Amino acid sequence: MTIREHVPLAPLTTMQVGGPARYLVEAASEDEVRQAVDFAHAKAVPLFVLGGGSNLLVADSGWPGLVLKVAIGGITQQDEDGAVLFDAGAGVDWDQFVARAVASDCAGVECLSGIPGNVGGTPMQNVGAYGQEVSDTVQSVRALDLKANRVVVLPEEACGFRYRTSIFNSTERGRYIILRVTYRLTQDGTPSLKYADLQRHFGATGSPPSLAQVRAAVRQIRQSKGMLIVPGDADSRSAGSFFKNPVLSEAEFHDLARRAESKGFNIPSYPALDAQRKVSAAWLVEHSGFAKGFTLGAAGISRKHALALINTGSASAADIVRLKETIQRGVEQAWGILLEPEPVFVGF
Repeated sequence: MTIREHVPLAPLTTMQVGGPARYLVEAASEDEVRQAVDFAHAKAVPLFVLGGGSNLLVADSGWPGLVLKVAIGGITQQDEDGAVLFDAGAGVDWDQFVARAVASDCAGVECLSGIPGNVGGTPMQNVGAYGQEVSDTVQSVRALDLKANRVVVLPEEACGFRYRTSIFNSTERGRYIILRVTYRLTQDGTPSLKYADLQRHFGATGSPPSLAQVRAAVRQIRQSKGMLIVPGDADSRSAGSFFKNPVLSEAEFHDLARRAESKGFNIPSYPALDAQRKVSAAWLVEHSGFAKGFTLGAAGISRKHALALINTGSASAADIVRLKETIQRGVEQAWGILLEPEPVFVGF
């Protein structure tokens, strides 16, 4: 295990902003993860676990302690009761894992194609897109429990999955370091076509598309919205969707819909948790005076997607935060809703 000092973190993130880490270690095994934790304890410095760098914003001051980049690799698969279990290391590139699953003709994650980051980050945030969430397929999570100082295997029901949430980023934040994830996928399964963009893409074709065709379509749609990491494309220099879609009660939704109708708008929404309604954060942003391509200093909104805040080339973390707060104030003034950020804020 090699400990590096004063390592710039911006190049390790998709947004490409932020200061250095006091220490950084890349751990390729469970033993190295334990050694890194011991090092942080010995130095009495804070520990931050870094995955693919796709869903975070690092402060300009950086991180004063140890950044642990989990690089545990490897994917295995086995048949079990008509399903296929895929066990993947936390450091495996997520899109490469999806490609492996689709190539094996296993359904359940095809609509999550093109999402940047690593396997270890997917249960943390309960990553979801285009009608699928990883919680639909996670069977268990293997993690180092820092509180109990031992490796544990948490079944899906113990992970507390909800919309963009799990125990790993809420009630037990900072307690677990995810080492491996086991996914239960459906062999020869039918691809999911719940999302309107996918339905429009395939239209009224005679036969249903294959998993590979759905994966390719998702990646194409994501790229058209600046949500696929493409070298040289400034619109993809982002942390993905920066704001969560608000989930409202039925009464709150109807109140919002009435106010939107009084302004001549029909607000789009999606059935969500239980009797609640999920409202498009992108719609709220665009109908609060912030169009695609809006800029504030060196930070801006993607020209392709209203939820992607981007580094136009020389933005600082402070620039991104200023834009975030400007949008939040505007949406709250226009609609009475405070948008909740999706990325992890590091070092603030």
